[in-house]
Amino acid sequence: MKKPVLRFCVATAVLAIAALAFASSAFAQNYVILYKQNAVAPDAGATVKQAGGSVIATYPQIGVVIARSSSPSFGASVLQDSRIDSAASTRGFGVKLKDQTLARSGPLPGGFPNSPATDSDNLSGLQWDMGQIDTPEAHAITGGSRSVLVGDIDSGMDFTHPDLAPNYDAANSTDCSSGAPATLPPANDLLGHGTHTAGTIAAASNGVGIVGVAPNVRIAAIKAISPDFFLFPEMIVCAFMWAGTHHMDVTNNSYFADPWLFNCRNDPEQRAIWNAERRAIKFAMSQGVVVVAAAGNFADDLAHPTQDIISPDTGPGEVRRIRNNCAVIPVEIPGVIGVSATGSLRLKSSYSNYGSGVIQVAAPGGDIALQTTAAAPNGLVLSTIQPGSFYETILPGFRVFDCSVSPCAEYLYLQGTSMATPHVTGVAALIESRYGPLSPGRVTSMITQTADSIACPDPATLALYAPFPSFSNGAPQTCAGGAGYNSWYGHGEVNALSAVTR
Repeated sequence: MKKPVLRFCVATAVLAIAALAFASSAFAQNYVILYKQNAVAPDAGATVKQAGGSVIATYPQIGVVIARSSSPSFGASVLQDSRIDSAASTRGFGVKLKDQTLARSGPLPGGFPNSPATDSDNLSGLQWDMGQIDTPEAHAITGGSRSVLVGDIDSGMDFTHPDLAPNYDAANSTDCSSGAPATLPPANDLLGHGTHTAGTIAAASNGVGIVGVAPNVRIAAIKAISPDFFLFPEMIVCAFMWAGTHHMDVTNNSYFADPWLFNCRNDPEQRAIWNAERRAIKFAMSQGVVVVAAAGNFADDLAHPTQDIISPDTGPGEVRRIRNNCAVIPVEIPGVIGVSATGSLRLKSSYSNYGSGVIQVAAPGGDIALQTTAAAPNGLVLSTIQPGSFYETILPGFRVFDCSVSPCAEYLYLQGTSMATPHVTGVAALIESRYGPLSPGRVTSMITQTADSIACPDPATLALYAPFPSFSNGAPQTCAGGAGYNSWYGHGEVNALSAVTR
């Protein structure tokens, strides 16, 4: 959930907090224990205890145990069990996902009960992003179905917000910030990021504020972030296992897992984290969950990584030479829909990551640097925000209020691939509403086949990106491929109307 400009504000504040946290709890760490088989041994608890640890959570469906220990020899001790493949402390590792379309053929099943929606809420006129992907036209056909459930894996959600409360599903929401599911309390979104992505997905068409892409579906919050704003592997595993066991239709993933931007599989410990997260994501997909993920905001070509300079972002960072065996999670996990960002001129956002084989589609994420227009004077995307949250506090000039309700409903302008991804998540929810339960591969295929193709930029347009080289290695941004598929836009910008009328 790292955004251009804003991400660095977060990092500066968090690094100081993280340093204190490590100083005070240097020995107590969480571990991911990966069994060789997709099953957990019945005596796993005893094994962990004997090694000097305690079990936090067990996921027998994927052969993963989350444990906690203060013993410096804990990892080596549990590996004495020949049934265990690997064990790694999670404080040092994190990942992001990659996408692969798994197209399915055959007739579409019947859809769920659907109702149209209107786009005439009080702040709808500020939503240039929705008009750009033909969402109002799609809403004349369907605003989604209450039978469809979307999970927002993020920093939490202000479920009392008047634009989110009508669609909030409390029974299927949870707090995975400890590595195990717990009840999600009110005022839980200290960052504000999850409330923002949730509004783009499913803000209600109720006359108040804005309208989301799928305003009639149910949305559940899956909080997967620590109090100091990091998403660690045990939280990600917990989140995807929750999504799969609670039979969610779609999950939104606007983040990379901390603290390593790139997770390298040639490192034994990082490989353990990669495999645990991959198993959890594959489990969710096997249960029918469509996984949509943000590409990230460093202007990097993810298909040709060479250097990682920020990891671990818990501090201090180190310069690492990397290759294609290093990946961002979840956007580079096979089967995930990878999303790049566009601005109001329908060009790739100046900060957005890209990459052939990684990006499936693009969607509006905003671009204050290159793409301000009459429709988007500040170039940013407006959505719901929790009052008093981090982003709301540091960006007071970007707040908007709807005082037709009391207290006033609050909204905030932001930009990032984090803002682009929930547009695609919402379209996936409309597809499932309109056509009924579909495999993740079939939904991916429908999204990519109905996207509006955008070709690589001409030389004059590409020159506009010269001031925005890769943050990771300083390389100039380049685009490869044709109009049908390229490294910047994938198959094109998502189109909600085309997706529900194919």
